[in-house]
Amino acid sequence: MRRPTRRILIVDDEKQICECLAHLMESENFHTLVAYDGESALKIIHSERPDVMLLDIKMPGIDGMDVLKQALKIDAALRVVVVTGYTDIPRVVQAMRMGAYYYVAKPFNHKEILRVVVSALAERALNQALGYEEDEFKSSCSLAELMGPSGVIARISEEVTRVAQSNFTVLLLGETGTGKELVARSIHSASPRAQGPFVTVDCGAIPETLLESELFGHEKGAFTGADTRQLGKFEMARGGTLFLDEILNMPVDSQAKLLRALQEKAIYRIGGSKPISIDVRIVAACNQDLESSIAKGDFRQDLFFRLNEFSLRIPPLRERQEDILYLAKRFLNLTNAELHKHLDGFPEAVTNLLLSYEWPGNVRQLRSTIRRAVLLADDEITIGHLDIARLSALLLTPAKQAFNWDRRPLKEIVRETTTVLERNVLSQVLHMTDGNKAEAARLLRIDYKTIHSKVKYYGIPTKGGNSHGEEARQ
Repeated sequence: MRRPTRRILIVDDEKQICECLAHLMESENFHTLVAYDGESALKIIHSERPDVMLLDIKMPGIDGMDVLKQALKIDAALRVVVVTGYTDIPRVVQAMRMGAYYYVAKPFNHKEILRVVVSALAERALNQALGYEEDEFKSSCSLAELMGPSGVIARISEEVTRVAQSNFTVLLLGETGTGKELVARSIHSASPRAQGPFVTVDCGAIPETLLESELFGHEKGAFTGADTRQLGKFEMARGGTLFLDEILNMPVDSQAKLLRALQEKAIYRIGGSKPISIDVRIVAACNQDLESSIAKGDFRQDLFFRLNEFSLRIPPLRERQEDILYLAKRFLNLTNAELHKHLDGFPEAVTNLLLSYEWPGNVRQLRSTIRRAVLLADDEITIGHLDIARLSALLLTPAKQAFNWDRRPLKEIVRETTTVLERNVLSQVLHMTDGNKAEAARLLRIDYKTIHSKVKYYGIPTKGGNSHGEEARQ
C-alpha cells in the first residue's frame, strides 16, 4: 500500500507568501492546501485533516491566535508552525503555550522552514505510531496504559503523581528505549503546569556549537547566519516543562551556563545583554550512571546536585517481564490498524521467545520488532518474522563461560570453545522452534542437511515427530 502524501496547510493573507511556501513544500513532494483567511483554514482542517499547518499570526477576520486555538480543538494531533513577520516575542511565546509546535520569523530561510516542517511531521508520525497524543496523559492510568501493568510501573506512577505537584527538578535514569520521555510527559501532564508547553531538547543530537543557541536563543546579528532574533527552548517552555534528554552528552562549558540559568532563574540570549527571567520546570534524563561520569570529570557535580532534587529509575524491559506481552499485543494492535491487517495474538513459541529475549533496546526495540513482524506476516506471526532468534541464541549463551587453559595452545582452546558455542546455539534455536530443524535452519541461515548432520554429530535431542515432517517438506 502506497503511503499517502503528507499534507501541509498554508494560511496567510498574503498571496505571494502562500505561493512561495506552496512551491517550497511541493518541491519536497508534500501536498499543499492554501487558505487566505482563518475561516477558510478551519473549514479545510475539518474536511482535509492536514498534518502540518503553517500559520500567519496576524490576519484580517479571525486572528491567527484564534485559528490556532480552534484548530487544535478540531485536531489535537495537528502540528502548527507559526510564521510571523512581527517581533512580538510575548505573542509568539503565547502561541507556543497554546500548543504551537514551533515558529519561523519572516523573512524566513527556506532550509530552516523545511527543517521545521520535516521535524513536525516526524513527531506527528512517531506519536501516531506509538498510539498516543497529549490527551492520553490526562487520565490517571495513562502511564500504565502506555508502559505496562507491572508493579514496577505502578510504583513509578505513584511517584510521578507525588512529584508532579511540586516544582522539583526531576532526574530520570534508565537505558535507552525504556520510556523516559513518556514518564517526563506524564509528570508534566499531572502537574499544575499541564496547560503550559512541554518542550524537548535532545542534548545528544545538537552539535556543541548550536546547543547554547538552541537552549537560550540568540539576537539578530549575534553570529554569522543569525539573520533574525531566535527564541531558545527556555523561553518556549515558559510556564511549562523543559525536558533535557541525554543530559550527559551536554558539553562541560554548556553545563556551567545551564547551572547558572537554573540558579539565577534567568538566561541571556547569545549576543544579548539583558537578562530574561524564566519560569520552567526541568526534567532531565540520562541513560548512564551520572555519578561515575562525575568521578571522571565528564559531568559537573554541582549541576548533578541541582538536577537531582528527585530521581526516578526506569527499569529495563528485561526487569519487568509482566509488561512484555502487554506491550507486544499493544504494538500488534496498533500496527494491525495502520496496515489494515487482522493478525490475532502470538503462538506459544513466539511468546516464549519474546519472554526469554533480553531486549537490549528495550521498548523501542520491542516496538520495531513487532511492527516488522506484522508487516511480514500474512496469517500468523512466526519466530522467523521476529528477526531476533539468531541474536537471542547468542545472548542466551554465557559470553564469559569458564574454560580450562592448563597450558594448552590457543588454537585448541578456541576450537573447543567454538564447539561448545555452536552446540549451545543449535540447542537453543531448536528449543525456540519446538524442535523444527527446517525452521531452525532458516533462522540460522544454513541449509537443512548441515543442521541435520550437526544435530546428529552433537547428539542434540529434538522432539519426536518433527524431523520426518520436515524432511517430507524439503
